[in-house]
Amino acid sequence: MPFAVIEGTPMSQIPMDLYIPPDALEVILEAFEGPLDLLLYLIRKQNLDILEIKVSEITSQYMAYIDLMTDVQFELAAEYLVMAAVLAEIKSRMLLPRQSEDETDEDDPRAELIRKLQEYERFKQAALDIDELERLNRNFWHAVADAPVTEKIRPLPEIQLQDLLVELSRVLNRAENYTSHHVSLEPLSTRERMSNILDAISAAGDQFVSFSSLFRIEEGRSGVIVTFIAMMELIKESLLEIVQSEPFAPIHVKSKTGSFETIEPGL
Repeated sequence: MPFAVIEGTPMSQIPMDLYIPPDALEVILEAFEGPLDLLLYLIRKQNLDILEIKVSEITSQYMAYIDLMTDVQFELAAEYLVMAAVLAEIKSRMLLPRQSEDETDEDDPRAELIRKLQEYERFKQAALDIDELERLNRNFWHAVADAPVTEKIRPLPEIQLQDLLVELSRVLNRAENYTSHHVSLEPLSTRERMSNILDAISAAGDQFVSFSSLFRIEEGRSGVIVTFIAMMELIKESLLEIVQSEPFAPIHVKSKTGSFETIEPGL
């Protein structure tokens, strides 16, 4: 696609012998988004303050751009031509003598144009600041990969004989503290105590039963020992399961088979 037409000949490449004067007007067509953008470019190119623009020079440069675009047969938007008329009006009003020295800045023909340029520059700078912010799907993307689902199984620690002995020692201490006087107790049967333990665990269903709750403190040391022996027999016969959630945590007891055979009481 040609970028210019010179004497009726379309030009798609810049001639090697093309001479560009040092003071030539440099125009970047695709950088302008409207007449205010072009005016702001011409002002900043000369390092001028918007409040101190020289309307005569800016108007001449603006009209040179309009003439250049007309010569290369570019179709300009109507707003460019409207701005050219506004600049011409301001230039003519600036040439007229002031009627009074008391005229304020509001009577300055450039006031409205300066206000529009300042407002446009603020919006343009805000747009540049927003464009520099990180933007989704431009600077970063959301991860779409699903994290693998892993089921963590926490194994229960194995209960050693030493753990049972420690728990037994605690129960014995409680039984000793509970005993305040000596009474004559009926002989305790290990088989009968095994049956009592199974009944208590069956009543709990699928729930765990505290190890220490199976002991009757009021029976004293002998009752604790008989209960402990009964539990060891049940564990030996694979009728009970003992578990512990973590080291040094309370020990619990649960049915291992779900159903028990009837244990005949005996000595």
